[in-house]
Parts: sequence; structure tokens; C-alpha cells
Amino acid sequence: MSEPTSPSTSTLTLIVNGVQHQLEVDPSMPLLYALRNHLQLNGAKFGCGLGQCGACTVIVGAQPVFSCLLPVAAVGGRPVRTIEGLGAAGKPGKPGALQQAFIDRQAAQCGYCIAGMVMRAQALLDRTPSPSEDQIRAHMEPNLCRCGTHMRIIEAIREAASAGAPK
Repeated sequence: MSEPTSPSTSTLTLIVNGVQHQLEVDPSMPLLYALRNHLQLNGAKFGCGLGQCGACTVIVGAQPVFSCLLPVAAVGGRPVRTIEGLGAAGKPGKPGALQQAFIDRQAAQCGYCIAGMVMRAQALLDRTPSPSEDQIRAHMEPNLCRCGTHMRIIEAIREAASAGAPK
């Protein structure tokens, strides 16, 4: 994946996983490219580039967003959370409750969609700590898993909710 080139760049401030970054980028660049190419945060994946699969989902403010569609300038001062910022950040052996539930329920098959799924689920649990199955299904609907582990993903979210998944 290469980012489009543009002669117009600006210095933008992004707060990602609690850390402030100054980036010299084209303001119209998708947030996904800034995360992956400039900050080396590779959890969010490039899937379709059209906001139809959810592999690039991150949380901006309190909302799950498709980072392939959101221009970096549109983030403004809102904080960005990526999969790298969940659990014990920077410690792969210390997943958060939601991440652990995905592991325990073997919700990942190929794993390509999982970071986006986890981030969308985290946004739901942040807002609704004990969602019903119908709320989970409705909230997770925009994100696709081509391997078909949707039932395991739903179970993982229910497990994390019942355990009181921390932020």
C-alpha cells in the first residue's frame, strides 16, 4: 500500500493511544496511512479502501471509524485509539479483557479483520458495558469477517462484557 503523493503538506497534531505526534502530511491523507506509514502502527489493516469491510477500524473520540475514509485533518483534536493502545500497551503478552476473550473464544481465523473487530467492539463496550446480543449484532454489522467467525466474535464480546472489560 502506498500513499498518494501531494505537493501540499501541513504539520498536524495527532494524539494516538495517549501520545501526541506532530506529522508533516497532506491533510487529505487517510488516517490509516498516517497510522501505518508515519507512526508504524500496523494493527489497522487496509482492506477495501472503501469503508465496506472494517479492517481499518479505529476509535476516534468515542466513535469507531473506518480510518481508510477519514482524512487525517478531520480528526482534529480528538484522541485516536488503535489496537496497539488496548490492554497493556506495548506488551503483547498482556492483552486486555476484550482481547483475551477473542483469544479464548478463538475468534480469529486468518486474523486480518480482528483488529478492526476488536476496536469496534471496544467502542461498544465503552459506551454500553453490558450490551444485549441484539445490540452487539447491530453494532458489529459494518465489520466483515470473510472467514465466518462471527459467532465466535459475538461470544467473545459477550464474555468480555460479562467480565466487565476494562478500557
